Amino acid sequence: MQKQLLSSLPINLLLLLSTLRSTEATIRIVIGTCHANSYLTGMSGFCTTRNDADCCQEGQLYPQYRCSPLVTANTNAVMYIGSFSQNSDGGSATACDGKFYADNETVVALSTGWFNGGSRCLKKIRINGNDNSVTAKVVDECDSVNGCTADLNYEPPCGPNAITASPAVWDELGVPETQRSELVVTWSEVLSS
Repeated sequence: MQKQLLSSLPINLLLLLSTLRSTEATIRIVIGTCHANSYLTGMSGFCTTRNDADCCQEGQLYPQYRCSPLVTANTNAVMYIGSFSQNSDGGSATACDGKFYADNETVVALSTGWFNGGSRCLKKIRINGNDNSVTAKVVDECDSVNGCTADLNYEPPCGPNAITASPAVWDELGVPETQRSELVVTWSEVLSS
């Protein structure tokens, strides 16, 4: 029965399944219509895994995204944990204001397309997940193009639909520390009054 099912699949899908089985690829949830426009060849180095960070593997190809899905009143995203404090897994100061933020501050980084060249810097977004919501300030870019360098903690580029959130955001959403690797959320911009 399984052989019949496999033989009825298109050849491209069979090749993809074969590739995924033969490599230790991490499958990320990709939501929306943004597609990779190129690939980055991974370089490994000292990678701090403090917040469950994925570290680049030498020679592995990582997709690069210059776009993100369309922002709506309920935009789908995948949220990861990250620290914006000095000497943490993020490495350098934030792109928006060149500062570091303590882990008890509700701050986030948005993937390159959503960061939009800094147009959302220091603006508030509302994140909904785990049956809770939190307002957080955008302070950085989760780089979807560059990665695998020392200043990016030798981590691969972010997905097109990624939000990296401080521990305080996860606290506000009520996610236990043992479950803070990735969470499917929705987000929207908070309009200033």
